[in-house]
Amino acid sequence: MIAAGDRAPDIVVETSDGRKINLANPGSPLVLFFYPKDDTSGCTREAQDFTALAVDFEKAGAMVVGVSRDPMKKHHKFIDKYELSVALVSDEEGRVSDALGTWVQKSMYGRKYMGMERSTFLIGAGGTLKTEWRKVKVPGHAQEVLAAVREQAAA
Repeated sequence: MIAAGDRAPDIVVETSDGRKINLANPGSPLVLFFYPKDDTSGCTREAQDFTALAVDFEKAGAMVVGVSRDPMKKHHKFIDKYELSVALVSDEEGRVSDALGTWVQKSMYGRKYMGMERSTFLIGAGGTLKTEWRKVKVPGHAQEVLAAVREQAAA
């Protein structure tokens, strides 16, 4: 499992707005937030919170990208429905979530299954993982990540 100080994996992702980003060399700070599923209450709230702060992240020099295993077609519907301004990545094959250790065993009502752990990673411009948040609780999370981005920019 990747941890702060490690190099991000050498994986190129394509975002919903057509950009290609190499996690190992994003060129500017990159916030990757992993969420379980488009158009569910917690995931919608999280995407809306990052969207509400998108201009602030941009001013701080960081890109924000959401990642789930939903297909790109579903991502586009999600973006349109909620007027999201953050880009999304479809990780249908699990390359990114497996590399960052966010595809984990979960349990609900005694049933075990594999699913996306709500996690966020701040990757520096040169590809080093600066900060990670695991088992994220949505309220206040986007603001916490923005504070970390600003702190890294000031360092």
